[in-house]
Amino acid sequence: MGYKVAVVGATGNVGREMLNILDEREFPVDEIHAVASRRSQGVEVSFGDRTIKCQDLEHFDFSGIDFCLMSAGSAVSKEWSPRIGAKGAMVIDNSSCFRYEQDVPLIVPEVNAQALEAYMARPNRRNIIANPNCSTAQMVVALKPLHDAAKIKRVVVSTYQSVSGAGKDAMDELWNQTKGKYVPGQEVDPAKFTKQIAFNVIPHIDVFMEDGYTKEEWKMVVETKKILDPRIKVTATCVRVPVFVGHSEAINIEFENPISDEEAREILREAPGVLVIDKREAGGYVTPVEAVGDYATFVSRIRVDPTVDNGLALWVVSDNLRKGAALNSVQIAEALVNRGLIRKAA
Repeated sequence: MGYKVAVVGATGNVGREMLNILDEREFPVDEIHAVASRRSQGVEVSFGDRTIKCQDLEHFDFSGIDFCLMSAGSAVSKEWSPRIGAKGAMVIDNSSCFRYEQDVPLIVPEVNAQALEAYMARPNRRNIIANPNCSTAQMVVALKPLHDAAKIKRVVVSTYQSVSGAGKDAMDELWNQTKGKYVPGQEVDPAKFTKQIAFNVIPHIDVFMEDGYTKEEWKMVVETKKILDPRIKVTATCVRVPVFVGHSEAINIEFENPISDEEAREILREAPGVLVIDKREAGGYVTPVEAVGDYATFVSRIRVDPTVDNGLALWVVSDNLRKGAALNSVQIAEALVNRGLIRKAA
């Protein structure tokens, strides 16, 4: 007997990936339910070799559901996740709604799965577990083994984030601007983005804050501290690039203790969830196009940063719809099952 699983937001990019990954990884599913808004009721989505019809969130009965993978945005999650959790389902939320609340764990299984045990032991837990921001998830997977080895003091990261992180409308906007045979000087009317995205880069993701950073950049700082170590100093610049799927990051790290690039390379080769592709030759690195559809967080361009003591620089790439969202959510469910921390609903 398997588990009863509901995917909320099943018609979106991440929701569809959740269904794909549950099937690919052979998660022990006894019942699978696709749930979405009323306007998507009856829409068919794929689960393995069969199709299932979406059910209306407003009328779906979550009684008896073991896992609810929530990917319907912060507003929906704020209203529904506590209600679903109160019925006994474990909600794994992909939005930012609960990430920064002290009584909700923020989990990347390769990094801090042990936090699940303390959470599940709480008698009054809310049955909500948060999935981190897509950029944070892949970064901390690469940072964790290096932090264990040499203790990270400071991280400077610049992200190159694909449009899929902003949803289907953003992907359509890139496609429409690109297929429109754009030529320099041609006027473009942006809708999802503040400026033209085709053949351009936009140093602006999420809203601006009073200190000049964007909320996306703030998320990376706060989430890294919560997941990995509150003592690590982090500064981020987040940039949207004309790539459909796959986030990339240029990361400079300052350590308390000495660590060579070769030591880092060997540590990362043994790290869970990491795949090192670093040949120091033309093509000896990974780009986002090559990461699409893969589970791994790829690390390339490992080298010494000579501008600080005990410094390294990395290039990190991952499929943001997978490790940055859907895959990480499924891995959290797997961790709960494998550690014997969740019982099947009656």
